[in-house]
Amino acid sequence: MAHIIDGKKIAGSIKELLKQEVQSLKSQGLSPGLATLLVGNNPASQIYVKNKHRACQEVGIASFDYHLPEMASLEQVLAAVEELNRNEKVHAILVQLPLPSQVDSHRVLESILPQKDADGFHPYNLGRLLSAKDKKELTQKDSVIPLPCTPHGIMALLESTDQSISGKQAVVIGRSVIVGKPVAALLLAANATVTVAHSQTKNLEECCAQADILVAAIGKSKFVTASMVKPGAVVIDVGINRDGEGKIWGDVDFESVKEKAGWITPVPGGVGPMTIVMLLKNTVELARGYRRK
Repeated sequence: MAHIIDGKKIAGSIKELLKQEVQSLKSQGLSPGLATLLVGNNPASQIYVKNKHRACQEVGIASFDYHLPEMASLEQVLAAVEELNRNEKVHAILVQLPLPSQVDSHRVLESILPQKDADGFHPYNLGRLLSAKDKKELTQKDSVIPLPCTPHGIMALLESTDQSISGKQAVVIGRSVIVGKPVAALLLAANATVTVAHSQTKNLEECCAQADILVAAIGKSKFVTASMVKPGAVVIDVGINRDGEGKIWGDVDFESVKEKAGWITPVPGGVGPMTIVMLLKNTVELARGYRRK
């Protein structure tokens, strides 16, 4: 029976540390600020934004909520981002994805100043992540690299198991720029041997079954079964899939895999809470970087 990695509990501990750090910065005259930009009225996006603002309030981070109509043009969205770029009270900017079809998300994300990139998706910051030789380069206090929030949270979950990452075989299922590619880069920086698997990977089951660390980020409900898991492996489930009744399932068949894995994250309560807390962490780090200028 696998140990359950409690993302909610771990995120709570990190929040307490961040609360202390925010209080310390405020005592020095600096109040970290996060701005969110939501375009349209997507119900899921509205919930995500609301949760992020609530989390900011919990740790004392100032939050600014910008909302544009569904039919806003690319130029209007870019103008809103530029306004936030100039706002000295805003240290981190998050554009809630997905954006409406008429708005080029790449253009918008690239318009955010790299030093205000809350999500770590700016090409400049992704390039710095990929060029880092090791974990030490990613954590230099004098040169903040805002890391993509979900991958950063995944690494914190792995570290919570006290299992060494160095030298381990890691398989990441999924190659998105939001999760798959950056988490592979972070695992490499931690000295794991990494395979990125995807829809065109041959012998996928055999590939996954060799992994000491298996990260499932493919977006298919219960895709990873026990036959794909090495006994004792650490299994991180990034999936959030809703069925016809609105119930949430992960990418991993939790009930069967937990009997074989050594460690496993649940859905919900695993990766999700870590994504939000790493957004808060990025905001605090970017505010510190602003102070050093």
